[in-house]
Amino acid sequence: MAHHHPHTDTHQHTHQHTHSDTDIDWAAMVGHLESQAELFAPLYESALGWLGKEMTEPGLIVDAGSGPGVVSCLFAEVFPGARVLAVDSSEPLLDRARARAERQGVADRFDVLAGELPDVLDRLDYPADLLWAGHSLHHLGDQRAALTAFGERLAPGGTLAVLEGGLPSRFLPRDIGIGRPGLQARLDALQEEWFARMRAELPGSVAEAEDWPTLLSAAGLKYARTRSFLLDLPAPASGRARDHAVEIFSRFRDTLTDELPADDRATLDRLLDPADPASLHRRSDLFVLGVRTVHTAVRPA
Repeated sequence: MAHHHPHTDTHQHTHQHTHSDTDIDWAAMVGHLESQAELFAPLYESALGWLGKEMTEPGLIVDAGSGPGVVSCLFAEVFPGARVLAVDSSEPLLDRARARAERQGVADRFDVLAGELPDVLDRLDYPADLLWAGHSLHHLGDQRAALTAFGERLAPGGTLAVLEGGLPSRFLPRDIGIGRPGLQARLDALQEEWFARMRAELPGSVAEAEDWPTLLSAAGLKYARTRSFLLDLPAPASGRARDHAVEIFSRFRDTLTDELPADDRATLDRLLDPADPASLHRRSDLFVLGVRTVHTAVRPA
């Protein structure tokens, strides 16, 4: 199961760690977070459209772990009768969310709330009709307790939507003509190890089997459905997709290459060298293929 770490997340929240290997400066990543979420917007629009068919029009939508608000603003567009609250621990990212809402003409129905999940949700004035947690839950040490807290902030009959899992994104064929075939599979394995370290180093970390229907039911909610959504941007890649791939592989090189063998490090260097004909900047076989999974549950009325 893919966890979508900082290398591949399209929607992030901002829990700070104190360990250098897994420390993430979310505010410094704001441009990357925005451009990546914008690239994945068709996938999110499909997911939000599906949610809209699964529930009545919500009055209050809470985006728990909103980052710079790309998905928060999509919620405001997809649900024109709803108020949207973007919740995050990073004030700079919430400033970007506020500015985006202004640009998109939804600021009159849009607000922000700064603080650490899940405790910040105690400051909600009203229970949520829809609470969205997009790749934020896995940055909380005790996921089971966090799900219970999320559920307690729902109105009776309200929906919790948790985006976790899916598949690792793919950008290149198995054999790219340089280095050993299967580079991305090896990078995926290293990402899984990174994720395990990140989870273990979180405050109050509790190991938990990622059985989301069971966890949602244990939180006092009625598990509803799970569905996965696809982003398929075939080769040749657009400029935006190409920039995204370069960003992702740059993060691979910066954070994973100490564990990679020398030949894979050399391949990454070539992929990131704009002057190399085999680089991501020039390849005709570059694509973006991503899958994200949403799990929903309802608070009993």
